[in-house]
Amino acid sequence: MTAVGLARSWLYVPGHRADLVRKALDGPADAVVVDLEDAVPPTHKEQARDTAVTTCASRRNRVWVRINGAGTAWADDDAAALAGRDAAGLRVPKAEDPAAVAALAERTGLPLHLLVESARGLRRVFELAECHPLVVGVSPGETDLAADLRIRDRRELAWARARIVTANRAAELPSPVASVWTDLSDTAGLTEDSTALRDAGFFGRSVIHPAQIAPVHRAFTPDRDEVERARALLDALDVAGDAAAWVDDRGRFVDPAVVAGARWVTDLADALADSPNDHDEPARTRPGRSTP
Repeated sequence: MTAVGLARSWLYVPGHRADLVRKALDGPADAVVVDLEDAVPPTHKEQARDTAVTTCASRRNRVWVRINGAGTAWADDDAAALAGRDAAGLRVPKAEDPAAVAALAERTGLPLHLLVESARGLRRVFELAECHPLVVGVSPGETDLAADLRIRDRRELAWARARIVTANRAAELPSPVASVWTDLSDTAGLTEDSTALRDAGFFGRSVIHPAQIAPVHRAFTPDRDEVERARALLDALDVAGDAAAWVDDRGRFVDPAVVAGARWVTDLADALADSPNDHDEPARTRPGRSTP
């Protein structure tokens, strides 16, 4: 499971640590991101790139690669080495220029997941989301974005997050992936923040340690009660007939928007239940649907 909009956890692994990359691919993360950028010292960039190429060839279905940003000394070599490879896609840091993103898409032929990490990128996020058919998502890189905006409290990024959520959905892209939670010791904070971001329109989260995967999966997996309510509502469609809106037997007002939300929940639950990487507790497994 690596598609943006289905993967709950995106585990960053330093590309120059081939041992950690192998371990990550054997673990429960929905997607593994081989990092060529921030986690890799300049002296190890080529080694990281070689690891990414080798890994994509053998484990392409779960492997994304975060390349170095445009304008760096390594960007062109990253693009050349990965062009046409069997990666699931590329994560593109510090995306700001729609023309440059479109050129990268044409050069590599790979799906691109863009990271907005600056005021310039945030200003052009709607253009970035629509600049090329290979752009499959736009997400925030909040540490860099907060620094560029001179925001000290990341809670004040709510307006920027909402802009990115809107840009994705306006371009008919999946919900954006939430940025990393950097305090590895604060699992409760990770859970609370992930739940809040889910409710704010995000789906899935970048993680930097395997211990963060389980809390993130729980936050972004619909629970049994939510799925059962959605299935019951959809099963009631036959009773409603041609009515555009109605009140169901539980006293809930139902209209096409409510139905669309229920379909999204059930489709997501089905996709997650079929994932070979799903290690959630039984309470979050797919309940049976009654026959209409």
